[in-house]
Amino acid sequence: MPSGGPVLSIIIPAYNEAKTIVRTLTAVRDYLEGQGKAYEIIIAADGNDGTRERAREFAGKDDRYTVIGSAQRGGKGRGVREGIRIAKGQIIGFVDADYKTPIEEIEKILPGFDQGFDIVIGSRGVGDSKVVRKQKVYRRIGSKVFAIGMRAVTGLRGIVDTQCGFKFFTRRAARDIFRRQTIDGYMFDVEILRLAQTLGYKVKEIGIRWQDDGDSRLELVAGNWRNGKDILRIGLGRFKVPAASDWGTSSEASAGPALKTPAHS
Repeated sequence: MPSGGPVLSIIIPAYNEAKTIVRTLTAVRDYLEGQGKAYEIIIAADGNDGTRERAREFAGKDDRYTVIGSAQRGGKGRGVREGIRIAKGQIIGFVDADYKTPIEEIEKILPGFDQGFDIVIGSRGVGDSKVVRKQKVYRRIGSKVFAIGMRAVTGLRGIVDTQCGFKFFTRRAARDIFRRQTIDGYMFDVEILRLAQTLGYKVKEIGIRWQDDGDSRLELVAGNWRNGKDILRIGLGRFKVPAASDWGTSSEASAGPALKTPAHS
């Protein structure tokens, strides 16, 4: 790795993705190798189906790859948080292990940082977004109901698609937000966007290409119950107030503004 460190850190959270992880890592590597930018890839792999082992075999002795995780399911939010804790890039982002969004879509994301945005996120609902294969009807209806309820409870406004797994941050924003972030499950996306809104970071939503793979890990009853409780936690503003020593004592880890809970609009 160059002495100056990577320009780009990409975190790939995975849970029992042994069938897809090598395909995804190959696609990401092949694309990044042609871009001429120093990069690192952090795979946060939970589960017991061999995903971590396959990721480590793929990485070999290349120190641009780091594999973390355990046999127990820690949650997507936790995996991304732990990845960001150790990431070294100037721009830090995460992409889903099932490759629903091609890595090439990052070409639409990166110009947003040159425009002064702190966070640039992929969206299935704005601009020139293209959904190649849609979710099943019941999931699309559920997503719409979720969005209405989530906004009513959390007060999060101005983001059409909170759940797309293609989000990128400046290093400063990533470390400031995720050292406060506490939700381990799927609702961490809502939490980080609410934190970004509360802290005053500038967020840009970009339409991207996306396709459903028909594989949902959400348990309809237990999963939705957990998600509902997490949304209530976010709505109540129970965010972690980090200690000065959290994530080290460097200025980049403590440079964010004070946390204030906004009134719901």
